[in-house]
Amino acid sequence: MPPGTGDAQLTISQNAPLAGAIIVTTPQAVSVADARKGLMMFQNVKVPILGIVENMAGPIFGSGGGEAFAQQVGVPFLGRLPLDGQVVESGDTGKPVVMDHPGCAVSLEFTRMAGEVASALSILQAGAGGAFKPLSMDWQ
Repeated sequence: MPPGTGDAQLTISQNAPLAGAIIVTTPQAVSVADARKGLMMFQNVKVPILGIVENMAGPIFGSGGGEAFAQQVGVPFLGRLPLDGQVVESGDTGKPVVMDHPGCAVSLEFTRMAGEVASALSILQAGAGGAFKPLSMDWQ
């Protein structure tokens, strides 16, 4: 979801059967502050926090804000994704970077983080009796 805790985010988090949330932030303090609000919203509606990802890390935006945030709130730090031109290029063509450039560093990091999220979801699912609630949506 987009950053924030507005009506759309709150309605979805209260009505969709979410298995968990991944909080994504950039390294800057203002982004971490928005991410903190989102984390608190998910905690208030009892959605498990699977981890925090720091996006667009590197020389332009800095690095470490997401990891420090994860440590402050006691949530797993899933990883840091650099600002990478291959992500932009792949996005512009409509292909995920992990399919378009599977061997590049950012693709390998996405894949590693996906494995951690899958592992966390498996543990949550086992604790929930083996099944999450299904979701179906009808658009009108």
